[in-house]
Amino acid sequence: MKSLQLILSNPRYFGPAWVFASLNILFGTWAIYIPTVKGDLNIDKSQLGIAIFFLSLGVFTVFPIASTLINKIGVGKATWYGVITICIAALLPLLAPGYYSLMGGLFLFGASQGFTDISMNTLVAELEKEDDKKIMSASHGFFSLGGVLAGLGSFLIGPLESPILHMGIAITLVFGVNLLFCKHYRHVVAAPVEKEVFSLKLFKPLLLLGLISFIAMGSEGAIVDWSGLYLKEISMAPEALWGAGFLGFQVTMTLGRFLGDGISSKIGSIKMIALGALLVISGYIFVLFEGTYLAIIGFALAGLGFSVMIPENFRIGGNMKGVDSSQGVSFIAGTGYAGFLCAPPILGFLADVWSLKASFVVLLACAFFILVATFLLKRKK
Repeated sequence: MKSLQLILSNPRYFGPAWVFASLNILFGTWAIYIPTVKGDLNIDKSQLGIAIFFLSLGVFTVFPIASTLINKIGVGKATWYGVITICIAALLPLLAPGYYSLMGGLFLFGASQGFTDISMNTLVAELEKEDDKKIMSASHGFFSLGGVLAGLGSFLIGPLESPILHMGIAITLVFGVNLLFCKHYRHVVAAPVEKEVFSLKLFKPLLLLGLISFIAMGSEGAIVDWSGLYLKEISMAPEALWGAGFLGFQVTMTLGRFLGDGISSKIGSIKMIALGALLVISGYIFVLFEGTYLAIIGFALAGLGFSVMIPENFRIGGNMKGVDSSQGVSFIAGTGYAGFLCAPPILGFLADVWSLKASFVVLLACAFFILVATFLLKRKK
């Protein structure tokens, strides 16, 4: 919890951490009103799916150019500009008068999200290098906390009866706090890196980090989407417990991120990812035993294991010799988002062809791959 205390006691660190929370507050608030938007525009599920694809398309479109923009304007200013753009873009999907304007609004919302995501992770990586402090994992804990705050905001749906007003309140909270603290990070500029000529020696570790990110975020998406159905159909859990796996996963994910920096400072990032992989493997074994409570414990263990993987990946990628921190973060973020988007439908296909339990066997095999990858990373260190 030392990193959490550091963030809460120092505005230099709280400012960037609040950007993490801001991203999920606004995204979570939009997600609450997806059914409302679907009904207001009178579109079917397939049309909604295509519209949401444009959100992802916006994220991926900005990845190739984000690093160049961040280096040109400075990572601190880029993060602040990202906050401004996402506060504006968050309103666009809810203001859309028609289907095509919804797609356009979601594209811009996704692009602003992607740019802010890369900027804030690069900013934290630079602060860690400048100050010799570890706050990356706790900063990602604030991202999880932002999701919790957005969830609590769902209680405003009834009293407000207005998605625009609800989002306006969320934007006011996000922008107001960021305005107070941005002065503490706007001046930060990424330290110049002596770039190396592209080679397989340089690319292999980055590729391994990308694969870990792809699997970790893909598995997170799979658990979010499929844990309830697993408890219902495989574990035969009562209806009251269908959401318990997801809840356990989210709680341990948040807790693990607040604890991660302190452990990482003692054992190092690569061992931290290996420890996370072992926890995930243990969790999946519990899940595959099928019992309701064993499965819930398993999902919670998996959340604890995955909580540290992405922050540590960003930490390693932001400190790779011969690679700009923004480039390393962009690559890892891009592969991670690809996994988050691709894994749930792939596992759904496997569940149709074989079974839902077989899908989780595949996830278990992927967790073993992450464990093996850490040994390869250690060799390339």
